[in-house]
Amino acid sequence: MKRTVLMLSLFIAIAAQSQDLLDNSWQIALGDSSIWKDPSYNSSHWKNIKSGAVWEEQGFKNYDGFAWYRKKVYIPVELKTEALEKGGLELSLGTVNDVDQTYFNGKMVSTTGKFPPAYDTAYDKERSCTIEVGDILWGKENVIAVRVYDGAGGGGITGQDVVLKVRGAPSFFKIEPKFPNPNQIIDNGAKTSFALSFNNSSNIDIKGTVGLLLVNDFKDTISFWSTSMNIPALTNKLFPINKLKLPPGFYSLLIDFKSKLSNVSKSFNFGVEPEKIVSQTTIPADFDDFWMRAKRELASVDPQYKLTLIDSLSSTKRNVYSLEMRSLYNVLIRGYYIRPKAEGKFPAILHLQGYSTDPKIGWGYPGDDMAVLILNVRGHGNSRDDINPGFPGFLMYNLKDKERYIYRGAYMDCVRAVDFLCSREEVDSRYLVVEGASQGGAMSIATAALANDRVKLCIPAVPFLSDFQDYFKIAGWPANEFRDFESKNQTFGWKGIFETLSYYDIKNLAHWVKCPVFMTVGLKDKICPPHINFAAYNQLSVPKSYNIYTESGHSLPGEYFNTKFDWMKKELEKLKLKK
Repeated sequence: MKRTVLMLSLFIAIAAQSQDLLDNSWQIALGDSSIWKDPSYNSSHWKNIKSGAVWEEQGFKNYDGFAWYRKKVYIPVELKTEALEKGGLELSLGTVNDVDQTYFNGKMVSTTGKFPPAYDTAYDKERSCTIEVGDILWGKENVIAVRVYDGAGGGGITGQDVVLKVRGAPSFFKIEPKFPNPNQIIDNGAKTSFALSFNNSSNIDIKGTVGLLLVNDFKDTISFWSTSMNIPALTNKLFPINKLKLPPGFYSLLIDFKSKLSNVSKSFNFGVEPEKIVSQTTIPADFDDFWMRAKRELASVDPQYKLTLIDSLSSTKRNVYSLEMRSLYNVLIRGYYIRPKAEGKFPAILHLQGYSTDPKIGWGYPGDDMAVLILNVRGHGNSRDDINPGFPGFLMYNLKDKERYIYRGAYMDCVRAVDFLCSREEVDSRYLVVEGASQGGAMSIATAALANDRVKLCIPAVPFLSDFQDYFKIAGWPANEFRDFESKNQTFGWKGIFETLSYYDIKNLAHWVKCPVFMTVGLKDKICPPHINFAAYNQLSVPKSYNIYTESGHSLPGEYFNTKFDWMKKELEKLKLKK
């Protein structure tokens, strides 16, 4: 009996060190009050919510603003010695949309981003902080409170794996997927086959029940099953999944393992034959004429290019300039132009920005063997003199008038940037590259489509503005902004919304792209899900390839910076050999 009690205490300690102190269950209240961080505050009347998904998907539709999350967590006294040695506990919340302050027993332990009025989103930053030993109520319940502000789109604690454990402590129990392909793409949906690895590195057998929920892009339940499972001590047990027949698309598998002493939740995404995803184009009858007129109107605007040297940012090998120019409707736009100081002609790369971002010099290609243009399209960064709808506001700007919708001008701003590069004597216009992520990914495809074959390589990442009708079914944002607009403009309605957007949907523009394309997606992206990325990609009829980061959402890892430029350099060499 004594040995059993000892082993039980040991197991509790091991479990607490790893990922088992927290689950994804929280309480939530909309609004903002400083008393909500107080551990003595009674939040029993608050609503329940899960972390790992935006609050718009959990009963709080179209809500932007402040909210608080709270939860209680019991911390075993058996951990105190270990925590003293390791310097406390580690609290990780994953990502939070958009800004947060985290309190532990009433003490603020971290803050990420900036709250209004100096609002600065940090939706893609991983939250992790240390809980000091002296701030912990050992052998008692402790209170975690998280103040959240969401400015637009999905809000809340979106990280799927919240963790509270001893700093540096290894996880004794892990659930990991095992796929034939490391990118978690299945080539034959009719014979879907993969496995789950249950790794028990403790000295105790773990007996429990595992529940599995499989959902598709549209959150439809495909399958649910549960089974009992025994994972012996120091064992890695494989659980095969090989009887599924799945159509092309992307899927999420949610795993919930429960035992008497440990609960572990895990989820992961995978794709099935993504290049066979069919999303029919919605090209209007006057589509060709619409864009031909836009380009003629742009050509009639005197660009008035103006470069101003920025000495403080220039180096021994490159000069940096601020650029001003006029675009469609004579709108003033700006950017940064960087050119090598060496003599000769150089390839050029156009960097296009994400939605609402203000790009910096360091975002661009760092080498001294290319000309670089970092553009701010209208309404962004330092291009807000003539048009400044704000965020939110940008997506709805002139939505009821397809001829004046904000992206007609923004796409033409990108074409004007290509005009500028082709006007420079130091630029070899035979080698023009366009790249960007999110909105920049969409505008990269649009630029390659609309710039009259002058773009020779296109590098979109997690592209936005695609496949709107499916997009609004899959993602919380930007659907919530359009739903709000529709509720106030019901005469125009969804018919009018989708008609306008059909002119700007990159899946409808993709057939005009004439250059090689390298697309990157995040398999866990909830803002621009892989489904909409491939809706456009599959309309391309050019040499193309894609890259998938299985653990990334809308924010890609640092290694992508080198990956895209490595691909670019290889393709530029191929182009030069052809010449």
